[in-house]
Amino acid sequence: MSTTSTLGLNNTSFWSSPYAVPAAFLTWNWFYAYCVLASRTPKQWYGIDHNGSPRQDLNKYGAVAVKEGKLTQAQLDQIQRVEAASANSVEGYVLFVASVLFGLIANVPSESLTTACTTYTIARLVYGYVYVFVPDDRWSQIRGISWWVANSSCLYLFWKGAVQG
Repeated sequence: MSTTSTLGLNNTSFWSSPYAVPAAFLTWNWFYAYCVLASRTPKQWYGIDHNGSPRQDLNKYGAVAVKEGKLTQAQLDQIQRVEAASANSVEGYVLFVASVLFGLIANVPSESLTTACTTYTIARLVYGYVYVFVPDDRWSQIRGISWWVANSSCLYLFWKGAVQG
């Protein structure tokens, strides 16, 4: 029985590739950092999104929107936390990409690579959730812990790749 599709693609080869799982993690974490945590959607929802200068929306229009009743101060604060979580996730994504690519080049065992990618992903999900939904200073410390866990998983891949060679 042939596993070749009508497009000539081998249906069984994708997940057997050593690059498939890292590629899936890289894709998911890109989508999470750049799309899920994007502040455009809530800013559009509350009518304070201005495409001419979107990075300045909250500074220029946030207080006015609260004063006009378009949103509450708590909602504005949450959108500001969304923007900060997004910016941090975009910044952290660079380290993640570098560590995954280094791990692949250095032939880090796939189990170690998958474990590090899974750890990073879960830690970043926790980080984003806590940043956006937990304004309390005491509980927000979980955000710092998850940040360190995510970055440590990247540093682990650098270390693992260095000792592989």
